[in-house]
Amino acid sequence: MKQDIVNQTHKALLKNKKTVAVAESCTGGLASALLTQISGSSKYFILGTVTYSNKSKEAILGVPASLIAEKGAVSYEVALKMAQNVRKITKTDFGLSITGIAGPTGGTAKKPVGTVFIAVAGRNRNICRKFCLKGSRNTVRQNSALKALELLNSQLLTPS
Repeated sequence: MKQDIVNQTHKALLKNKKTVAVAESCTGGLASALLTQISGSSKYFILGTVTYSNKSKEAILGVPASLIAEKGAVSYEVALKMAQNVRKITKTDFGLSITGIAGPTGGTAKKPVGTVFIAVAGRNRNICRKFCLKGSRNTVRQNSALKALELLNSQLLTPS
């Protein structure tokens, strides 16, 4: 399954001549690693950044501190802003972002461990999805990276 989505996304990016930049938090670069594991990925992969702290989300991606304070770093709004801003900064066709709580600590009643928001920002369409993933820290991180590729791939296959 993992290699299937990696191959599908690789082929779709090449076929459609699209570029992507990634802003990751809880995955620590796993989505970027998946996107670059196949030769030829330099044609579409422009940048991968791990903006793990709130300060880095603000300083590097330009996510407003007020938005993080109001909605939380793990939120629909912050994920969307991360994707939009990494796309804008790099002038890519797509910005992909992941922010979540991988655990085993850090969860709350409203946002339990495994809560992940993944966003894809494009020229004409932005999409953000919330996932409630189960498993160990590594499982949540790996599944988040795979879900991010699935979401990106779905946008590549959808006419704009």
